[in-house]
Amino acid sequence: MHPYHSMKHFFIITNAWKDQNLYLTKRIISYIEEKGGTASYEASTEPGGNPSVHVRQVPEETDAVFVIGGDGTLIRAARDMVSLDLPLIGINLGHLGYLCELEESTVYDAIDELLADRYTIENRMMLTGYMIAKNAQTSRRIALNDIVIHRTGSLQIVNLNVYVNGEYLCAFQADGIILATPTGSTGYNMSAGGPIVDPKAKMLLMTPINSHTLNSKSIVISADDEVVIEVGSRRSEKDEQVEVSFDGDNSMQLEVGDRIVVHRAKAVTKILKISKISFLEILRKKMQNYT
Repeated sequence: MHPYHSMKHFFIITNAWKDQNLYLTKRIISYIEEKGGTASYEASTEPGGNPSVHVRQVPEETDAVFVIGGDGTLIRAARDMVSLDLPLIGINLGHLGYLCELEESTVYDAIDELLADRYTIENRMMLTGYMIAKNAQTSRRIALNDIVIHRTGSLQIVNLNVYVNGEYLCAFQADGIILATPTGSTGYNMSAGGPIVDPKAKMLLMTPINSHTLNSKSIVISADDEVVIEVGSRRSEKDEQVEVSFDGDNSMQLEVGDRIVVHRAKAVTKILKISKISFLEILRKKMQNYT
C-alpha cells in the first residue's frame, strides 16, 4: 500500500481530565500488549489536563503516538514532539473534532489496522516565528494551528503593518491578526471570519480580528512567503502593547516598533489516517450540527 512499516511500539499522551482514572489509556495498553506490541504513556493531572511531554520521555523504538483527549491535546502534542517526527493519531473524548479521527468505540479496530500496516500519513504544514524587539531577536517557536497577534491592556485598537517577502502590503487597524495554517483554518481563523481550507493544502492565511477599517478580508498567500508584522503607533503616547501566542500558548509581549517574523516551518506534523473519512465529510457533519 505504501513504503511504511507495520507498527508495534506505541506511546500514549493522555489528557487525564478527559480520560478519568486513565480508564481508556489502560485498556489500550492491555489491547496492544495482547496483540504483541508495546505501549507506555504520559498523562497530565494539570488543570485543563493537557500534558506537556518532553521528548526524553518517549521510548526510542516508538513507531506512533496516540493522543487521548481532543483537538487541543493533539495540537499541543504535535508541538511538544515536533523534533521526533513521529506520526500522531487522536482519540476524541469530547465533541466531534477536525484532527482526532478516532473515538473510544473505533480505537481497537484502528490498533489492528496499524499493526497490519494499513494506514496512510498526512503531512500538515506548521508555522515558525520569532520576535525582533529593540533589535534583539527571540528564539523561534512553532505552531500547528496559528500564531495570533492580539492587543492587550487598554481598549485601543492597534495598528499592525504587514510586510510580505520584505514588501509592504497593508496596515490593519484591528484587535489583532491571526496567521493560520490550513489545519488552523477551522479554529480561531474561522470564528474571525476567515476561510475554511482543506488541511492538506499548503498556504498561509492572514485574518484580521475585528477590523475597524474596510479592509477586513482575509489574505491568503503562498506557504513559501515570509510575513513580518510590525506594531505601528496610533496614539501619541506610543504605549500600545500586543501579545503574541503560538497555538494559544506561550504568549510574548510586543510594543510599538517591535516586529514578528513568521514563515513555514521545516518540520511537519504527521497525522495518521485509517478511515477514509474526508475532511469535507467532517465539515458537512459539523455544518449540519450548526443548522
